[in-house]
Amino acid sequence: MSSAPLNDEERAARDAAIEDFVSKYAPGRDADLFTNMLKTVSRMSRDGTGRADVKLVDKALAELRYAFKTFAPYVHIPKVSIFGSSRTPADHPDYIQATTFAERMRQENWMVITGAGDGIMKAGHGGAGVDASFGVAIRLPFEQRTNDIIEGDKKLVNFKYFFTRKLMFTKEAKAVALFPGGFGTQDEGFEVMTLIQTGKATLVPIVLVDAPGGTYWQHWRTYVKAELLHSDMISPEDMNLFKITDNVEDAVQEILTFYRRYHSLRYVKNKLVLRMNESLPDGALEHIQKEFSDIVNSGTIEASAPLPEEEGEAPGKPRLVLSFNRRSHGRLRKLVDYMNKVDLPATIRA
Repeated sequence: MSSAPLNDEERAARDAAIEDFVSKYAPGRDADLFTNMLKTVSRMSRDGTGRADVKLVDKALAELRYAFKTFAPYVHIPKVSIFGSSRTPADHPDYIQATTFAERMRQENWMVITGAGDGIMKAGHGGAGVDASFGVAIRLPFEQRTNDIIEGDKKLVNFKYFFTRKLMFTKEAKAVALFPGGFGTQDEGFEVMTLIQTGKATLVPIVLVDAPGGTYWQHWRTYVKAELLHSDMISPEDMNLFKITDNVEDAVQEILTFYRRYHSLRYVKNKLVLRMNESLPDGALEHIQKEFSDIVNSGTIEASAPLPEEEGEAPGKPRLVLSFNRRSHGRLRKLVDYMNKVDLPATIRA
């Protein structure tokens, strides 16, 4: 049962008590956020929130805290999330392809994240090796079990909820690789594409990898084009958000090339800032201003030094700044592709 709202005096006393608690037990630059969280907990209590809902919040917060702690020591190492069927046997071409892909990514000093089960997930860990692997496992009453490569490793996190697990898959990954799989693979693939399409997740390369000569993702694309694109349920530019291939090296280079010149992005008020590892060659900015004017709300795309609000973030890296319309993320991906490939030989740009 909910309680009566606090009056001003009671609210001030509560806030003072919470702020005093935080200053003593959770001090630091994020004290304001910890204070807000405790105020939310207090409000939930007064709202009479049901015990089942309180347990959900309690468990989800605990899972996220532990996951953040587990990933934190590896924050500067790029990671690729690998999805695919847990039922794929070790002698299947998809399994072999996933193993080879993960091995190649490890050779490029990347780590992999999988769901920690068997099939494609185990192939990812087998290819990368346990030292370069994270497992984000989900507890299910059937089928799913932790594979014997990642089991017992300090980089294994067990989740009760799919939504907390999905957050870590997308939050920690700088690339996503999808291999053939069932409902779960389709769910993860569509979710990450939706998050990027809507701007709720940052741009990352997405590769959909078949075995040599395989047709799983080819048939998937046929469906997407016939039923989603041709019915105007998605835009033509949304097809730029992923790459389908049956060649491991093409998949690896799609990911590595994405970060050749592009570094990262963030919003500063109403401006989108694209950080680069190196400046654009002569003439490239003029081409970008002309070719991508359709994604700008006002003004133009300009070269820039770090903005004052970015203090300490990617120091020394050149920027492009624009008033992005926040809907054309497929076109934004094409801009990033141009940035990365503008001065490469034509045979590599293709």
